Amino acid sequence: MALMNSKTCNPQPATRNPKTVYPISLGCPKNLVDTEIMLGHLTREGWEVAASPEAASLLLVNTCAFIASASQEAVDTILELARHKEADPGKRLAVAGCLVQRYGRDLPSQLPEVDYFIGVNDFPRLPRIIEGFPIPEEPCLFQGAPLFDYAQPQPRYPATRRAFAYLKIAEGCSHRCTYCTIPGIRGPLRSRPLATLLAEAEVLAASGVKELNLVAQDTTAYGLDKKDAPGLPELLRELGKIQGIDWIRLLYGHPARITRELLETMAAHPRICPYLDLPIQHGHDEMLRRMGRGYTRQDILSACRLIREFIPHAALRTTVMAGFPGETEEHFAALFDLIQEVGFEHLGVFLYSPEEGTPAARFAPPVPRRIARQRAGKIKALQAQIVKERLKSLKGAIQPVLVEGISSESDYLLTGRLITQAPEIDGQVYITGGEARIGEIQPVLIKRALPYDLVGEVQ
Repeated sequence: MALMNSKTCNPQPATRNPKTVYPISLGCPKNLVDTEIMLGHLTREGWEVAASPEAASLLLVNTCAFIASASQEAVDTILELARHKEADPGKRLAVAGCLVQRYGRDLPSQLPEVDYFIGVNDFPRLPRIIEGFPIPEEPCLFQGAPLFDYAQPQPRYPATRRAFAYLKIAEGCSHRCTYCTIPGIRGPLRSRPLATLLAEAEVLAASGVKELNLVAQDTTAYGLDKKDAPGLPELLRELGKIQGIDWIRLLYGHPARITRELLETMAAHPRICPYLDLPIQHGHDEMLRRMGRGYTRQDILSACRLIREFIPHAALRTTVMAGFPGETEEHFAALFDLIQEVGFEHLGVFLYSPEEGTPAARFAPPVPRRIARQRAGKIKALQAQIVKERLKSLKGAIQPVLVEGISSESDYLLTGRLITQAPEIDGQVYITGGEARIGEIQPVLIKRALPYDLVGEVQ
């Protein structure tokens, strides 16, 4: 039963029509899928998606709360949208997602501007919630639904460029990394049924999607929570049969779950991108142990060598953390050396953030923020050099590029991506000439290499 944090959450006559919603989705692509599902349910009920908050009767923020900075960004966004309610008191403001699930009961008193607080298991009921409580006199909190497992196909309203989409293959996480809040927010691993995923992928393909990006807290754990269930290799093989989908990309894998069967499947199917996203977090055994990652430095190197063996031209993306409690110069040097040795094509680095309720928040000694920033800066400089050399090697080559649309930099440029570039996190290709067809994969001659991007012409 839904939990409501107000004795005054009683239905009132609705006064606003038409039904228009202005959405903002914060955080990761997994969260974006939930936003698309909420919009899908709303549009099924006759709602329209507005291009601006001024044009909307409902303001919707789907929040992230993985780390403190994400929570702060969510609060800032909520308060910014709340200003539109001041100018138009008839507007309603709904806040969904991880912030609500994590901080639940504290939020209505802290953010009285909000009409609806909706947790990560309640969000598919958004239209029913609004219908039942059209004009709440005080904030309503809905946070009591059972764990949502996405077992049935869900309606989705696209929030990405038409050429690509994210496919959430599982929810939750059963790892116990000492710094991470996700299991407490999202619950344990729940793999979605194979038939449901294939049906959703068929719908996306029919809508013109050319690239599927598979996401979960750990995509490589797909199927491990269910006895005799299909695993990731079988899912990839079945998705590879869907007509219209040209690229299938794996994001958010786990270094300890890179198997020969998975790599054999990827190498054998041309539609599966030669790309793996493996957040390693660190490169020293002591740090990995304290983080609760469940693997060693040697395991990382072995996994990367195995990937290169099966897929020689694979692009590897990773994420690392600087400033974890107890990290010494020796520990950092081991991480730096590992990055140099592997030569990741793409890398993100962030500073450790102590999160309330996690074991690592009690670890000592803390690393001064200044030192953590210096270490992160050194990693960024190293990675910039690695990327520079790799991109320079592509100059003069003709590469298949998924043409996505008009560049945000200029209306006179189109942008696209190589098969080795994931959307929104890796670099892009600026297209300066030739006849490009948006939403199609076309040959592009690479003319210039920028620090993280490429420039080319359609052939």
